[in-house]
Amino acid sequence: GRQLAEGRRATLASALELEGTVLREGRLTQFVANNLERRIRLSGAPRGEPPAGGGGSSIPAIDPGALQDVVALAGQVAAQVDELLRNVHCGLQALTALSVGCIQTYRDGVESLGEAADLSIRAMYALVARCEELDRAMQPVPALAKRIRDMKGTLERLEGLCK
Repeated sequence: GRQLAEGRRATLASALELEGTVLREGRLTQFVANNLERRIRLSGAPRGEPPAGGGGSSIPAIDPGALQDVVALAGQVAAQVDELLRNVHCGLQALTALSVGCIQTYRDGVESLGEAADLSIRAMYALVARCEELDRAMQPVPALAKRIRDMKGTLERLEGLCK
């Protein structure tokens, strides 16, 4: 079966090479027809009538088996394209879901950072307020320390007198 299909493809390619240029790249085959305008006129002319513009050559008959092979290959290509599109669709959905997850995580992180910064600022203001209160409460300490030194000096003099 496979050898028959390859033989039909080879026969079709040989016939096409007589009528134009055949280019092959891997599994892809391209055909560029010679005298395309004349061929279009020939295809529109009724059977049995010579085409306008002269020329007595006719288009060679196409093998029905080759046409069936082309139809089968076109079906395979269509199925492969459908599967490729499904895979691309699934991949895009996965990437989109991942992107949404990253954006949500980033948003949550930014919100959390904002809240943490707000709490830190409030704590810093509270600390500054407490330090100011402590500073105000400690203002009498230098005067008290001076009084204690004076008292200590007086005690030392009294001790010196008592001895």
